[in-house]
Amino acid sequence: MSPLLRREPKKSPAEHLITLIGKPDCHLCDDARAVVERLAGELGFGWEELDINQDQELFRKYWEQIPVTLIDGRQHDFWRVDETRLRRALGAGA
Repeated sequence: MSPLLRREPKKSPAEHLITLIGKPDCHLCDDARAVVERLAGELGFGWEELDINQDQELFRKYWEQIPVTLIDGRQHDFWRVDETRLRRALGAGA
C-alpha cells in the first residue's frame, strides 16, 4: 500500500504524551499548565514539562512562542492552550 494512503491507527487519549514547554514566572505557562494538568487527570494521558531556559535548542526554536504544547513530539499549539482544541486533537471530542 502506498505510504500516502496508509493511516496510523487512532490512539486513545491515554496513549499520548503531552509536552509543555515554558519557563518559570510566566503567567501564560501557568495557565497552560493548569489546563494540561486538569485534562491529564480527566483523560489519563502522560505529560511532561520542559524549561526553555535549560535547553538551548528549545530556546532557539520556541523562545517567541512559549508556552508551547507538543503532542507526541509534534507541535500542537503555542501561547495559549485551548482546552477544546486539545481534547479534539487527542480524540476525546469537545
